[in-house]
Amino acid sequence: MLQGTYTALVTPFKDGQVDFDRLAKNVEFQIEHGLDGVVPVGTTGESPTLSHAEHRQVIEKTVEAVAGRCQVIAGTGSNSTTEALSLTQHAARQGADMALMVNPYYNKPTQEGLYRHFMTVADAVDIPICLYNIPGRTNVTMTPATVVRLNAHPNIVAIKEATGSLDIASEIAHATADQPIAIISGDDSMTLPLMSVGGVGVISVLSNLLPDKVKAVVDAAAAGDFATAKQKHLELFGLCKGCLTLATNPIPIKAAMQIAGMDTGEVRLPLTEIEDDGRAKRRALLAEVLPAAAEV
Repeated sequence: MLQGTYTALVTPFKDGQVDFDRLAKNVEFQIEHGLDGVVPVGTTGESPTLSHAEHRQVIEKTVEAVAGRCQVIAGTGSNSTTEALSLTQHAARQGADMALMVNPYYNKPTQEGLYRHFMTVADAVDIPICLYNIPGRTNVTMTPATVVRLNAHPNIVAIKEATGSLDIASEIAHATADQPIAIISGDDSMTLPLMSVGGVGVISVLSNLLPDKVKAVVDAAAAGDFATAKQKHLELFGLCKGCLTLATNPIPIKAAMQIAGMDTGEVRLPLTEIEDDGRAKRRALLAEVLPAAAEV
């Protein structure tokens, strides 16, 4: 159910409000380039800065724009189990294909707390769930042992791995060999390494702007052509790392999309726009794979 290249959509803002027209255009851009799916209101979608009403609207408008032409994996995670359940039920009602549920953040649950959190939601919905392991944002790491326990639930079918650890991904793959869980990369720079140990693709930030180039890495690796995949991976590596190191995601990708005329570059507080020095570095990195960027 989960395999290929998916885009973690930015949430476009204009004059402080969600720009739903731009959102629809961005979705269309992804579909035109043959991506397997889109992921609204995840980390890249600035979900922590959206109101509950906006969060629900972004999911609704994304499903509407997609119109069944690719998968929609809706971000529905929260540090409140009740809230996560409500958001997941809403995504299911709107026709999303899957829910992406991040580890509860800030309150630092134990492994048993993580298990009960996800099981509570999985027991109450009929939409497939993709777990989302990103300790850099949540300050808690879901262990492979907990993933194995959760994998026994029929509604929990995948995990987005953004730990940066091939050991964790390998251990999950090994421990679930008899009942595989789809492991998908949550870091553009880790897509190829993760696919080499059994990953099935990426939920990408960079594909907001360069879907063809990200898809080329995934398609080559999926076909077992790791020589081509390595070449494509290395072409993008500097830009992948720049998405993570110039500023907090999604500040750099929104700046890049602004340079390409695909976004206003607006982010919501407490995030702030990229500084001039970062913008210059961003343009230089873009020019390596998108020559026109050097002229903007």
